Formats: sequence, C-alpha cells, structure tokens
Amino acid sequence: MTLIRSNTGLFPTLWNDLMAPDWFGGTHTPNHTLPAVNIRESETEYELELAVPGMKKEDFNIEVDDNVLTISMEREEVQEPRDHGYTRREFRYTSFKRAFTLPETVNEDAIKAEYTAGILRFALPKKEEALPKPKRLIEIG
Repeated sequence: MTLIRSNTGLFPTLWNDLMAPDWFGGTHTPNHTLPAVNIRESETEYELELAVPGMKKEDFNIEVDDNVLTISMEREEVQEPRDHGYTRREFRYTSFKRAFTLPETVNEDAIKAEYTAGILRFALPKKEEALPKPKRLIEIG
C-alpha cells in the first residue's frame, strides 16, 4: 500500500492502491521516454550524443534524408524464468524515434556514428565552405 502525506495525516489513496504493484509484479507504470540528447558545436563539427544504455549497435536504424537525421530503435525482449513448474513470460518492448534537422553546413556524406558504453555518438563534420577561414597577414607595401 502506498501512503501519501497530507495536512491531515497519512492516508492511502484509492488510485495508489489500484496502481501499486500486485504480488505477481504485474502492475507497473511503463517508462515511455525519449533518450536524453547532448549537442555540441566546435569550429569543425557538431557532436550529437544520445543516452541509450543496454542496447546493441544492431538495434539502431539511422537515416539521413533531405537534411534530417532520423534515429530510431525497436527491440523486443522475452524473459522466461522457470521455478517450481510455473512459467512466467514477460514481454518488454523498447522503442523510440528522434529526428533532427541538420544545418545546411553539415557534410551529410561524412557523418560518423559509434555506440560505446550506452552512448550513441555522432560526428557531424561541417562542409569545407563553412569552416572558419584562416587569418591572413597583410603586408604593408
């Protein structure tokens, strides 16, 4: 039983009682969130990082089309613990889809991705014409 504190003391709520896990462990609130994203810009590239722990690089689908980078993932896990002649199957589906409009300065043909320690990283290099021009020294004649 879940208790909440109010100004009149501790009272169980009907909603919390109905939504609390039962002894089978069958009632729970699924977590439907998008992965957290960090985006950083340097002089030569953009770096995009998504926090997606527990996946494999094969789980991701990555596409670039018309200046839009789309990252999606769909994965099904089945667990079948057996104990005392009973079998309990729990299906778990994990999926997300995020799309990012790329600046026109990104060289789409040179985008690189890697997945390490739960972080999916993208290097989005800038086009040559978008890179800062080196300073020129002007000589006095």
